[in-house]
Amino acid sequence: MKDLVLIEGLHVDAVIGVYDWEKEILQNLVFDLEMAHDNRPAAATDDLSKTLDYEAISNFIKQYCLENTFELIETLAERLCAKLMDVFEFESILMTLRKPGAVSAARSVGVKIYRTR
Repeated sequence: MKDLVLIEGLHVDAVIGVYDWEKEILQNLVFDLEMAHDNRPAAATDDLSKTLDYEAISNFIKQYCLENTFELIETLAERLCAKLMDVFEFESILMTLRKPGAVSAARSVGVKIYRTR
């Protein structure tokens, strides 16, 4: 089993949705990520450059969501996972993406996807 680097409960505002009114407002999305990465080199050297930088990844996600709009959270999740894997060069990712308040009777709705190289 590989080591996992986690980011949980990352709140990001984005323009997302299929309805016209959704395309004119920011909505809150919540991300949970599990990224496979060998943490031994970072642990051996205590060197940030040898691990996944949580802040850099979080900022990348926020910026990506600000610069792009999507109708479906499925599309956002798929494209964002591909970009993250390219930029940060980890082996695999499990992403849960939630859209709180999208269905009034549910706390949130969303998708969970797993991608690997």
